[in-house]
Amino acid sequence: MTIERARNPHPIYFAGAFATGGLLTFMVHLNGELARYGNPLFSSWTAHGTGIIAAIILLLIVRRRRVLTTGKLPGAPWWAYFGGVSGAATVILTSTAVNSPLGLSGTLALGLAGQVAFSVAADSWGLFGLQKRRPDTRDVTALGLVVTGAALIILFGRGAA
Repeated sequence: MTIERARNPHPIYFAGAFATGGLLTFMVHLNGELARYGNPLFSSWTAHGTGIIAAIILLLIVRRRRVLTTGKLPGAPWWAYFGGVSGAATVILTSTAVNSPLGLSGTLALGLAGQVAFSVAADSWGLFGLQKRRPDTRDVTALGLVVTGAALIILFGRGAA
């Protein structure tokens, strides 16, 4: 992918990312409700159990259409298998935080700030096989704006004490 193409992605990617944010908000809300009526561990088990059932159905559908490939596909790196652990921890922690004074918007604002901060660090250190990239002024400014926005939502939003 060229640098110019990376700077000017197709609008469908923006729409997809925006839709994903909406689905993430809905998921965090539903997991928080499950945790309120049960507990965060129940919420995580329910979310991941539902995901397993959906994945099995999807795999059965895709498997029927799949054409056999020649040759062996490369295996995933060892650290990729920890995605499930971090996913379970994310559900447990967000389910707990949503039911705290942070509420849904505060939980998601801090989650976004954490995602941006970790992404900048992963780029900077070349984690997970990423190419090392020094954070530039735009990265630091974006991180500062996200953290400031999260602070505004938490300190001055409707749920602020």
